[in-house]
Amino acid sequence: MRVLVVVALAACAAEPAAPFEDWTWELPRRFAPPTVPADNPMSIEKVELGRHLFYDTRLSTNGTQACASCHRQELAFTDGEVTSVGATGERGKHNAMSLVNAGYNSTHTWATNIAHLEAQALAPMFGTAPVELGLAGGEAALLARLRAEPTYQMLFPAAFPDDEDPFSVDTITRALASFERTIISGNSRFDAFVTGTASALDAAEQRGLALFESPRLGCTTCHGGFNLSAVVGDSVQFFNTGLYNLDGKGAYPAGDGGLYEITGDPAHMGRFKPPTLRNIAITAPYMHDGSVATLEDVIDIYARGGRGEGAASPLKSVFMTGFTLTAEERADLIAFLNALTDEELLRNSALSSPWR
Repeated sequence: MRVLVVVALAACAAEPAAPFEDWTWELPRRFAPPTVPADNPMSIEKVELGRHLFYDTRLSTNGTQACASCHRQELAFTDGEVTSVGATGERGKHNAMSLVNAGYNSTHTWATNIAHLEAQALAPMFGTAPVELGLAGGEAALLARLRAEPTYQMLFPAAFPDDEDPFSVDTITRALASFERTIISGNSRFDAFVTGTASALDAAEQRGLALFESPRLGCTTCHGGFNLSAVVGDSVQFFNTGLYNLDGKGAYPAGDGGLYEITGDPAHMGRFKPPTLRNIAITAPYMHDGSVATLEDVIDIYARGGRGEGAASPLKSVFMTGFTLTAEERADLIAFLNALTDEELLRNSALSSPWR
């Protein structure tokens, strides 16, 4: 990810706020800029404030967790847990989805109708089922903590110079969303290969790519395009991958039926958003509930057309038909998936904690 940062805001300097500046995107090849809401234009100052907030444990009720606790850069902004644990110790029901390229998504988290990152930020901050950052009812205390920090006494006014009082929940979520839109991944060896560097993938990886794109496996139906996902731009698609069939009629665990929990339509039981496959080799465990440990296990589930009784679910996607792989083909497919890791993303200092 290559983002141009023109100005650095010193942490505790007692000097006037820098002038409000426009943001300049420097993007991987094949990438257009992500969609940015008209009421929250990008700026250098806003992104820098958002980066500080993203890594700040003051955004949790007891000062123990930050957004970055469940979205670690070295794990492509996931957390390596089956399901994430909130500030109060409560474990959620979902695996932490990668924030990579989230600015391109038309909907956020595993199965919601939340269209913008600004609104999505409210869920971990103030949600109560489950409790994540645990800030419900603690808005005033949160703002008081942030006002008392000398760094923020400079960063908030610089990011929101037109606000009489720049300290608010609204400015917090707008800054967080601005930073999250800069978490862009498009510099893997796969990207080098598809943009003309034939030597970027070895023979096994190229065979794996051919399998990935083949009608026999059909992977690109749900994981296509530049972001290797079916949820980009105006597209919103959710799929039931046959993980569960608890009653023979396609039921999923209570309270975790995916899109069904939003629409109430029984046909939507078990439908979840297909995540991007970018950096997939380092974002285990897999699936919405973190119930699949390895990529090899994931491939086996798709090869069988579902998991256990889930393969017989009447609600699973029509694309879950199963397929057969030789041992060599399976190894080639895994090799290709490993080539989707963007090493630059994992060490980019512009995305790292500014508090160190």
